[in-house]
Amino acid sequence: MYPQGRHPAPHQPGQPGFKFTVAESCDRIKDEFQFLQAQYHSLKVEYDKLANEKTEMQRHYVMYYEMSYGLNIEMHKQTEIAKRLNAILAQIMPFLSQEHQQQVAQAVERAKQQQQLQAQHLSHAAHGPPIQLPPHPSGLQPPGLPPVTGAGSGLLALGALGSQAHLPVKDEKNHHDLEHRERESSTNNSVSPSDSLRAASEKHRGSSDYGLDNKKRKVDDKDSMSRYDSDGEKSDDLVVDVSNEDPATPRASPAHSPPENGLDKSRVPKKDGGPNSPASVTSSGSTPSSKAKDHAHAGFDPHSHMRAPGIPASLTSISGGKPAYSFHVSADGQMQPVPFPPDALIGPGIPRHARQINTLSHGEVVCAVTISNPTRHVYTGGKGCVKIWDISQPGSKSPVSQLDCLNRDNYIRSCKLLPDGRTLIVGGEASTLTIWDLASPTPRIKAELTSSAPACYALAISPDAKVCFSCCSDGNIAVWDLHNQTLVRQFQGHTDGASCIDISHDGTKLWTGGLDNTVRSWDLREGRQLQQHDFTSQIFSLGYCPTGEWLAVGMESSNVEVLHHTKPDKYQLHLHESCVLSLKFAYCGKWFVSTGKDNLLNAWRTPYGASIFQSKESSSVLSCDISADDKYIVTGSGDKKATVYEVIY
Repeated sequence: MYPQGRHPAPHQPGQPGFKFTVAESCDRIKDEFQFLQAQYHSLKVEYDKLANEKTEMQRHYVMYYEMSYGLNIEMHKQTEIAKRLNAILAQIMPFLSQEHQQQVAQAVERAKQQQQLQAQHLSHAAHGPPIQLPPHPSGLQPPGLPPVTGAGSGLLALGALGSQAHLPVKDEKNHHDLEHRERESSTNNSVSPSDSLRAASEKHRGSSDYGLDNKKRKVDDKDSMSRYDSDGEKSDDLVVDVSNEDPATPRASPAHSPPENGLDKSRVPKKDGGPNSPASVTSSGSTPSSKAKDHAHAGFDPHSHMRAPGIPASLTSISGGKPAYSFHVSADGQMQPVPFPPDALIGPGIPRHARQINTLSHGEVVCAVTISNPTRHVYTGGKGCVKIWDISQPGSKSPVSQLDCLNRDNYIRSCKLLPDGRTLIVGGEASTLTIWDLASPTPRIKAELTSSAPACYALAISPDAKVCFSCCSDGNIAVWDLHNQTLVRQFQGHTDGASCIDISHDGTKLWTGGLDNTVRSWDLREGRQLQQHDFTSQIFSLGYCPTGEWLAVGMESSNVEVLHHTKPDKYQLHLHESCVLSLKFAYCGKWFVSTGKDNLLNAWRTPYGASIFQSKESSSVLSCDISADDKYIVTGSGDKKATVYEVIY
């Protein structure tokens, strides 16, 4: 049964042998166990030593990363300073004598050589490209709207009256900032995570006590941004100050046209100066001093400090005019100021300006607005409810109805009317879309659509009113059959929250923007992605021109970019001073509006971006809509109101 030699042979009398006992076997097993235990102990000591070395290496890596990051920032600053000085010298040189010009040229050459040596030294020290900055590790979300609880990277967070003022911020309101998006107006106390990271980097650079790895720093950063005050207005990954401005500032400044794109005034129609000019339109209660303040604060030469980082000084004006704000970007990246055509600001369908005619006091931050067709009712979405206003009654101060949606403390992010005006679809900080029947004597919920995503950031309705598209916080685009009230499919592609959406006029193509820095187009007939446009900034808003061809995109970086649906070149517009939070085309397609964290409402000419008019509100402008007849604009604001503008042609 057993192999030969496995057990000792039985002891025979008269033959030598040995006795194999249990005690001896136990001793032998004990010796082997002790030997293995000693080996285990030795290996554990070695492992602990290696773990300590790994931790030390991580600490050194974090320190190196911070030093490299700081050096890159410093090099970028030095480069920007050099560009500005070069621009100043180029303007001064013609007025100097020939001898002085030669002396200045020699001094500039020496300074350039010294800067090159310094740049090489810093570059070697940083071991990396001097200006390319690493992205912020946490997924930024479009500012100005409240966060989503448990939604991964919450979108559109809104801060409560300066609740983040305790965090360090570099105030660079009079200069170009590092990424053109750290600019904060003197009245804004809010802090974005990118601001806090950079400020913390400045504060702690060179410190030896940096044992936290990158992952833990992300968690700490998010925790610090997720505090909220007693008002209950949370601030997650990015915040927008929704406090009112200085009492001396009127609630809305006059809407007027900024200077032309670096052109002499004689080359384009004059837009101001007359009794009916935009500059003469003021809100009630404005004083001469407040008007002057508005001119200084809102523009009105807003372009003197609006040149985008990296744009050469030689490109900032045309024919010796004022600084340019609209640029054509060719397929190979060449950027040139746009010479506006003679009919840029005149002609049928082009507004002259807009005047404020009504203020709707919603009572909460207005994150979503929409206008009925025909123009009579305005729907404003805030915390936990949508309010309906009848703007056909002049001076109406109270809503005609209130639709309680979601939970009381959750914000509405989008509301869309079906073309017949009898159904309203509402989405926000919930996994459920609410469908309201507005035709009944009292508006009532007639259906709810539930998805797996924690939140909906934006909605679009197909022209035939059969399908609803919702941008989800998980990056998916949910497609809903409104007749059967079922989820038909999901478009998957965005790697972070899908923040904005629009549909082509013929209902065959969908455009979406996301926090993954991409804009994507989708073929609705074949159910597949057609195009992807990559940017260096997160996408907060977009709109597709009703007449086709052009797509306008609002960036976290403050730029507005206008893309052609087939051609590789585009336009880049630089009048906003902070994040572009909403964007909407007029139904005629000849112009569009954008709003931002900088309190501005800008109206642009399609596609090249001539500035038609501009209005400054008293807080961040989070949402906007244009009536179907292009005669009214409604904006939703951080100071808990909506503003109705009449468009003047």
